[in-house]
Order: sequence, then C-alpha cells, then structure tokens
Amino acid sequence: MIDIDKAIAAAVKTGKVSFGADSAIQNARTGKAKMIVIAANCPKNVREDIEYYSKLSNVPFMNYRGSTIDLAAVCGKPFTVSALSIREPGDSEILKPTEEEEPEESAGGNE
Repeated sequence: MIDIDKAIAAAVKTGKVSFGADSAIQNARTGKAKMIVIAANCPKNVREDIEYYSKLSNVPFMNYRGSTIDLAAVCGKPFTVSALSIREPGDSEILKPTEEEEPEESAGGNE
C-alpha cells in the first residue's frame, strides 16, 4: 500500500496539479484529470458535484481522510484545499491503486 500523503506531495512537486473545488468540478466535467482528491470536510454539494461528474467522465476520485487544512499541509500550501485535480502525476505513485484494477499481462513464459 502506498503512503497517500507522500504520493500527493510528490504529485504536487513533480506533476501538474490544480487546486480548488471549481477547478476539480471543471476537470471532472471535461475528463482532463487523471484523479481528483477530495478533503473529508469538503462541502456536501461540492463533493456530490465532483463525484457525479467524475463518474460520468470515468475520472477516479479519492476521499482524503483529512480536513482541508490537512490536505493543504500535505500540498505545502498556505491556504485550505478542499479538492485537487491531478492532471499529470509526475514521479508520484498516486495513480497506482487505480492502475492495479486494470488487467495486467503475465510476465512469465509457458512452462
């Protein structure tokens, strides 16, 4: 299991990440995000919009267990972060849980 905090921090440092609920909703609508992370105390109506559009566009989303302040601290930001969109993961392994759901080809030969 990967450390979610480290994976988010790596994505912020090395990838392309946009912050904010409005941006997350827009990225979910257009399918431009590879993953959306939602803070535990994100307003209910915003969470529902993000989840709805994410499902329509097949964009995976993750409910972060911490608050907006915790998520901001992980991202190294001086403002609260209710949601963030990962457009490019960079060196992060944040997308690994979603990639593991897809079938993988076997690496072994016929014995």
